[in-house]
Amino acid sequence: MRGKKTGLACGDFVEVQLTTPGQGVIEKIGPRSTLLFRSDAFKQKIIAANVSQVIIVVAAVPSFSEELINRCLVAAESQGIKSLIVLNKADLIEPTLAAAARLSLYQALGCPLIQLSAKNDISSLQPYLKNNMSVLAGQSGMGKSTLLNTLIPEAKQATAEISVALDSGCHTTTYTHLYHLDSESHIIDSPGIQAFGLHHIKEENLAWGFAEFVPYLGQCKFNNCRHTREPGCALKIAVQDGKISTRRLNFYHRLITPRTGELA
Repeated sequence: MRGKKTGLACGDFVEVQLTTPGQGVIEKIGPRSTLLFRSDAFKQKIIAANVSQVIIVVAAVPSFSEELINRCLVAAESQGIKSLIVLNKADLIEPTLAAAARLSLYQALGCPLIQLSAKNDISSLQPYLKNNMSVLAGQSGMGKSTLLNTLIPEAKQATAEISVALDSGCHTTTYTHLYHLDSESHIIDSPGIQAFGLHHIKEENLAWGFAEFVPYLGQCKFNNCRHTREPGCALKIAVQDGKISTRRLNFYHRLITPRTGELA
């Protein structure tokens, strides 16, 4: 863009003014259907625009953060973006069994869970990519780059070319990049994240990011119920009745505690 304007996101549709052959400037950013970003009290970091699906990549080794999964799910739900969890490194059988048991909670909530080994076979993932603008998200070390390189072999070469151009190492993803699988299917690779701040979502709206909470919202005894210690809380009653997971309510409670330093 001209000058020092920022705010562009990978996945944006833009209007470009050509200046010389092969070069130009962005004149306009098109309307966005979705915008996935994370934030703390001081700043926000855009991840991708116009995505229809977030693919959360985890693995049994190294261990993954379940809180990060929940934060990604809330961010996606707040934008009307569907989510998919990929449990990578499934060739590590015993650790994968334990990890799958932990993740079964999210599968029961309607979030698809796929087990695969990015080094061996990713065919189970490919149907989910069709006709979607997907973004890969997850911690470093989960195998996102391996997954992408198996799916798109030229991605490895593109990374190498950027590394040479910048005269720097590029062993892990340090930038966001859009790849076209076909005319209707696209995937965005993003850098690994260790924290996913949700400061941009107002506290009163956080509960709406938990899909299984929604049928009970508005049914509490008090209109301003924070679903913590208030009597007559519909969410706590639902937990007691086994309709909502205690783990999920506990994760919600973590989100509504003072939210500083979330972006990290």
